[in-house]
Amino acid sequence: MHKKRVLLLSEGFGSGHTQAAYALAVGLRSLDPSIQTRVIELGNFLNPVIGPLIVSAYRRTVTKQPKLLGMVYRRQYKKSLNRFTQLALHRLFYTHTSQVISQLKPDLIVCTHPVPNAVVSRLKRLGLSTPLYTLITDYDAHGTWTSSEVNKYLVSTVEVKKKLTDRGISASRIQVTGIPVHPNFWQTHDKSELQAQFDLKPIPTVLIMGGGWGIMYSDDLLSYMTRWRDRVQLIYCVGNNEKVRERMLADPDYQHPNIKVLGFTKEINKLMDVSDLLITKPGGMTCTEGLSKGIPMLFYEPIPGQEEVNCEYFVASGFGEMLESTGTIDKWFEQIQEPSSVKYRSDLMHKRNQQYNPMECSRVVLQLMQ
Repeated sequence: MHKKRVLLLSEGFGSGHTQAAYALAVGLRSLDPSIQTRVIELGNFLNPVIGPLIVSAYRRTVTKQPKLLGMVYRRQYKKSLNRFTQLALHRLFYTHTSQVISQLKPDLIVCTHPVPNAVVSRLKRLGLSTPLYTLITDYDAHGTWTSSEVNKYLVSTVEVKKKLTDRGISASRIQVTGIPVHPNFWQTHDKSELQAQFDLKPIPTVLIMGGGWGIMYSDDLLSYMTRWRDRVQLIYCVGNNEKVRERMLADPDYQHPNIKVLGFTKEINKLMDVSDLLITKPGGMTCTEGLSKGIPMLFYEPIPGQEEVNCEYFVASGFGEMLESTGTIDKWFEQIQEPSSVKYRSDLMHKRNQQYNPMECSRVVLQLMQ
C-alpha cells in the first residue's frame, strides 16, 4: 500500500514559517502515523552558502531598519511576485527544486513561505502536477502569497479568507483552518508539576518572549518589569540571541530568585501553561501558540507590516493588548495577582474554543488528502 508523502517547504526568514511547517508535519503524523513528511527550508537546503547570507541580511534589516520593511510590505501589498521575479528566484537559488520533488515524489506540497510558494507555482506552470497548498502563517494576506497555481489556501481566519476572495480568488480554493501549532500545545499540563520542573514558585508568573531570533527592542520596559520581582515571577526567553542573554545575566536588575533568563527552548508550551501572562512580539506563530493556551497577551514593538496586522487582530478579538507604557505593565501585573484572573483565563479558553481548534489544520489537510 502506497504511503502518502507530504513535502513541506519553508524559508528561514523568522522562525514562524518553519515552525508552522513542522507543526503541520507532526500533527499529520499524530493523526495518521502512516503519512511520511519532510520539512525543508528551500534556500538553505539548495544553496547552503547564499541562503544563510540572505537570511542574515534580512535579520539585520529587521533589527536596524524595521520601517523600511513596513514600507516595502505596504507598497507591494496587493501584488503577487511577478513572472520575472519568479524566474530569477528559480534560476538563482532553486534550479534543483524539480529534482528534489522528483526524488521525494510527494503526493502533496505545502508551502509556508511566499518564496518556495512562487517557485513551486512556476514549476506547476511548467508541468508539475503535484497539488500545491499554501499555508499563510500570519493574520493577513499579502499579495506575495497568491498564485493562480495554488490548489488550496489554508488560512488563519475568516477575515483573511475575505481578503483573498476580494482579490478574485475563488472561495472554494480557500479553507479556514487556523495556523497549526505543534501537538505539544494541544494538551494542558499540571501547573504544580511544571513549577517543580522549572524550579518556580507558586506565585503570579509572566513569560516574556522575543521571538525565535530573540529580538527585543524595549529595553526600558524590560528593565521596568524587574521592579515587580518580589511579587511577580519573570521568565525571559530570548531565543538564540546569546548576546542579549549574557547582557541580562550580567545585569544586577535580573539577578534575583524570581527572575529566569532562558535561551532557546523547546518547552514553550509548558512555560505558557505555568504562566499567567505572555508578553511577546506579535509574530503569527507565537500569537497562535498563545491563543491555543488561552493565555492573555501583551504585544510590544510589532515589526511594521504583518506583525502590526497580527497585533490588530488579537487586540480586536480580546486576546491581548498593546504594551504601550509602564502603566500597562502595572495594570496587568496587578491584575494577575487577583483571584479574578483565574476566571479571566477560563473565559479566554472558552473564547478560544469558539474561534480556534489547535488540531483543525492537520485534520483538514488529512481529509483533503483522502
